[in-house]
Amino acid sequence: MTDQKPWINGALALLLAIPLFFTDRAFAATPCANLAALTIPDVSITSATLIPADSFVLPGAATSTKLPAFCRVAALARPTSDSFINLEVWIPAAGVWNGKFQGVGNNAFLGAISYAAMVDALRSGYATASSDAGHTGGELDFAVGHPEKVVDWSYRSAHITAEVGKLVVRNATGKWPERAYFIGCDTGGHQALMEAQRYPEDYDGIVAGVPAADRVNEIVGYLGVWMATHDEKGAALLPLSKLQLVTKSAVAACDELDGVKDGVIDDPRRCKFDPQSLVCKAGETESCLTLAQVAAVKKVYAGVKNPRTGKIIFPGWPIGSEGFGEAGQSWSSMVNGPSPRRVEFFNGFVFNDPKWDWRTFDFDKDTSYADTKVEFINAVNPDLERFRARGGKLIMYAGWVDPILPAEDVIDYFGKIGATMGAKNVDSFLRFFMVPGLGHCSGGPGPTAFDMVPALEQWVERGVTPAKVVAARIVDKTVQRTRPLCPYPSVARWTGKGSSDDATNFVCKAVEK
Repeated sequence: MTDQKPWINGALALLLAIPLFFTDRAFAATPCANLAALTIPDVSITSATLIPADSFVLPGAATSTKLPAFCRVAALARPTSDSFINLEVWIPAAGVWNGKFQGVGNNAFLGAISYAAMVDALRSGYATASSDAGHTGGELDFAVGHPEKVVDWSYRSAHITAEVGKLVVRNATGKWPERAYFIGCDTGGHQALMEAQRYPEDYDGIVAGVPAADRVNEIVGYLGVWMATHDEKGAALLPLSKLQLVTKSAVAACDELDGVKDGVIDDPRRCKFDPQSLVCKAGETESCLTLAQVAAVKKVYAGVKNPRTGKIIFPGWPIGSEGFGEAGQSWSSMVNGPSPRRVEFFNGFVFNDPKWDWRTFDFDKDTSYADTKVEFINAVNPDLERFRARGGKLIMYAGWVDPILPAEDVIDYFGKIGATMGAKNVDSFLRFFMVPGLGHCSGGPGPTAFDMVPALEQWVERGVTPAKVVAARIVDKTVQRTRPLCPYPSVARWTGKGSSDDATNFVCKAVEK
């Protein structure tokens, strides 16, 4: 299952090697409908349809979407007898295509083509491709008894989509894409790192947003957090209202540490807020915490540890991430469900037993077993030299108040890349941006609207290294403030002149000690 040999046979490998040696070679363009006859090893083209401008209706939508005319190619890839990877490739009509290709990532464990991301790419002039990651639906039971589907979800589907996508584009347009980019967040960020680590030739530039790299221990973390926030009878200790109380109090205590009052904790590590300050004096109310609730919050901050060695298995969630919005932007999905978040992962991916009881989990032995059994699903290899050496550029980002993936996990991986490759090498191909006030990929109290793609394009195509990326806080379609995002570990600081809601009045500077 962990074999990284090419899934393609020699014929397709030769086809895909052509642009390495004949970059200017021209091919005859193929009319859209005729692409259905394209022969690719282990891949069946199931349809090829020319979609007129502004006529495409997204699956599940009631009305058409405003899009340029494009060729829609659907395919089924079966690299193994147990694989069933549905993918689509969209090629803009002549005169609209920018000559480039963009692969887009998936979300969580959801088996579905990422149509919304494909729409964004197509509107920007890209040929684009996405897959369903090798299964359908949002449940994790697809893994039980299907080890090859686990490999497909983990990394193989993204690689296949890149190779098939570029080959279809070549046949449709008569030339290979001039540049190839991959954009993803969450599981898409995980796939982004897999591409850089395992298949560095697939893409010239990659955006890895909120990359859930250490997937095994992340889910062990969810299990530990659930147990830490429930009493002996299994009753939840932290309702959403209490989570929101903690966040409101933490922001009040630490908002202005960066010199600007904007409702955002710039760096939660500098915040000394103690939930003990909210302990109830005379009976529980909505404006205080019980001792048990205080203890539960502190355990989430502390992370999940191996009970035998005391070593951190997965880092804790930051101050300010407890409950800054509704249930979807809080710890609720971790601490208020009937069972731990993503706990079905152990049934299908690790123990291959649909009846396995998560209550029996041993945080010492079972964590070690899981790390060994499905190590290949983790995207934690810090040696990205092959990607760097071939000229690849990587942008990573994460949110400081992400209630799903704690920022410290991404920071830790970034640090390991530096320790492995050296600061000079890392600086030549990688930029990492921490986003104050960003939740999980989107949302949050800070300026969370930004686009890393233009910065990546400038870096790959013109050699302009990203010095900053401007983010905006948009409410009801109105920009309330803008703020520069700075390459970690530098931070944005107000100059003290002009409006603190205007990014032009900020500079990136070394973080305070």
